[in-house]
Amino acid sequence: MNFLENIFSRLDHTAGRVLLAEAHPEGDRTATGAQLRTQVAAARAYLRASGLGRGDRCALVAPNSVWWTALDLAIIAEGFIAVPLYARQAPAELVAMMRDAGVKLICCGDAALRDSLARAWTDAPRFALFDDIFATPAPASLFPPADLLPQDTVAILYTSGTSGEAKGVMLTAGNIDHMLSCTTARLDQLMGPRNVPDRVFHYLPFCFAGSWILLLSCLSRESVLTLSMDLTRLADDIRAAAPNYFLNVPTLLERVRGGVEENIRKRGGAIASIFNRATAAWSRLDAKKPHPWDFFLAGPCGCDYFSFDP
Repeated sequence: MNFLENIFSRLDHTAGRVLLAEAHPEGDRTATGAQLRTQVAAARAYLRASGLGRGDRCALVAPNSVWWTALDLAIIAEGFIAVPLYARQAPAELVAMMRDAGVKLICCGDAALRDSLARAWTDAPRFALFDDIFATPAPASLFPPADLLPQDTVAILYTSGTSGEAKGVMLTAGNIDHMLSCTTARLDQLMGPRNVPDRVFHYLPFCFAGSWILLLSCLSRESVLTLSMDLTRLADDIRAAAPNYFLNVPTLLERVRGGVEENIRKRGGAIASIFNRATAAWSRLDAKKPHPWDFFLAGPCGCDYFSFDP
């Protein structure tokens, strides 16, 4: 069973349970396994009528959402190749990547994004809006996903381009099968025996490899994945989701550390003194030049700012 067949099997197995949640100020918008399966079926019906052929490339340009997830699965299930791109990137850069990938259909999250891309690419292939894709009635009977061989390309993921020209990496079904076997095994080891789903939080764009693999990992195992929809609410959303774990990048961790250190310094007194001495001790230990008692002093600094909560 390949990764896509496994995910579809899990959607059927968890038909009545919430798998995905979008964090909004007015409350989470959720999708059960059955609801996500229906959305995938609607997207597949739209794609099936689009005139694309097996192996054609389909760009996916939108922020993270339940619909993004359903469309991504639908593209692969139809035998097309998903080309997810960062929706906030400059239109000219997005056009360059889509030209490079040779996309035949551009799926956009909203009309404003579609219009900005159309202005930057006057001879672009056809556009499709999420609203139109998911307005398509889902068929009464579900089609099985396309047969995927290990060597079949299922996605092209681009580097950010911050250090030079963006490069597209072609990922095969075999690549994904291997990566998901590794991530799920590690998460099983991390969480240990459980009789409840993992609580996972996600704020990083799905268009990047590590972020996409975590999404697929959550869909491949017993998880409830909460998606950040507004980075300005990140701290509140993390508290509300109470995740066991979530994917991070150094930038956020540096910001959190800076915030923790600033709050301690503002409080002053004995707490700030202890913290400063412990931080200095940790730095000496890291440089392998410890003073006496540094192991004791560095104890409070030995914990991670974010820890897993099995």
